Amino acid sequence: MTPAPTTLLDAALRGMLLALLLVLVLVLGRDRPRLPAARAGLLLALGLCIQVIGSTPQFEATVPRAWQSPFVAISVSNAVLFWVFVRALFDDDFALRPLHIASWLAVAVLAAFNCAMVAGSASVVAPITMGIQRAVPLVFAVLAAMAAASQSRADLVEGRRRLRVFIVVTGVGYSIGMLVVRLASPRGQLSGPSATADAAMLLLIVAVVTWQMVRLAGSEFFPAAQAPAVIPPVMPGGPAQPAEESANPRPAEPGPATEPAPDPAEDRLAASLQHAMAVEHAYRSEDLSIATLAARLSVPEYRLRRLINQRLGHRNFNAFINGFRLAEATAALADSSKRELPVLTIALTAGFQSIGPFNRAFKAATGLTPTEFRRKKLAES
Repeated sequence: MTPAPTTLLDAALRGMLLALLLVLVLVLGRDRPRLPAARAGLLLALGLCIQVIGSTPQFEATVPRAWQSPFVAISVSNAVLFWVFVRALFDDDFALRPLHIASWLAVAVLAAFNCAMVAGSASVVAPITMGIQRAVPLVFAVLAAMAAASQSRADLVEGRRRLRVFIVVTGVGYSIGMLVVRLASPRGQLSGPSATADAAMLLLIVAVVTWQMVRLAGSEFFPAAQAPAVIPPVMPGGPAQPAEESANPRPAEPGPATEPAPDPAEDRLAASLQHAMAVEHAYRSEDLSIATLAARLSVPEYRLRRLINQRLGHRNFNAFINGFRLAEATAALADSSKRELPVLTIALTAGFQSIGPFNRAFKAATGLTPTEFRRKKLAES
């Protein structure tokens, strides 16, 4: 019997989707595999492979419902992995916590329980738990969209900022669309046309993400292994040089025959930024943003973003500014003449809005609380 055209189309879409997901697994496993974003993305891609297989109409129609429980559990819990992946991708300081693992386990157990309940024709609590399960993808899609939209203005990586918009639109749109389709189905299963549409939408989303990852080799999405310096010193008449290279010059490595000529406008902007930070202490302003700093320097915002990201090596504007604030606070805490100055006063003077964010940022940077750091430095002096 010749398969129907829709069946062939569905199989072709799923074949291409599985191939792209495997490519994404290879890319994520190749580019900085120890980073949380790469690990979360790899797990999500593998989970989507199982979802693609388990949501095939022939699979759902022929395999006993009880045997589908592992596939359903992983498919539904992919919403949690998507949320974790988005958070890790757009927050360079993200760390996997027990809450993330517990959320995945809870959703997987709930989905497996619902699948077993349907197979056993249980009807007492099934409607309630099934309603919760169907709401899970939408809830975590909204959480992922909020994570993608959070601090988007402070993100200096242009490719990553564009991907934020794509994820917000497609992630929420896909989740809402699939929720509506499954609510219209008595058992929450996808029919032939809706299953093919589901595969097509997933293929589009995965194709865009995979193309971005392959094209950029992860360089714009994953942070480098080493943190950049706060700001390189600007050499008169030349481009900025990294601080460690200025102190320890190394022989020039052979390069291409023709190198791009220095951009005088960018050199002037780097000098202006250096002056604004080191002399005018612009970072002390509590409401400082990339837009207000660009206006202060009388340059378009995109030029300032490009300078801080591509030339100075920073990925987030807030982290860039906090580097100056922490440097000033660290110097003040180590100054014996300021031993009576309250820590709160030092934090507010440096530009922090309250003591809580200052304490967290300081301990993340030094491993000590401000009080411990001051006690240690004063004892040494």
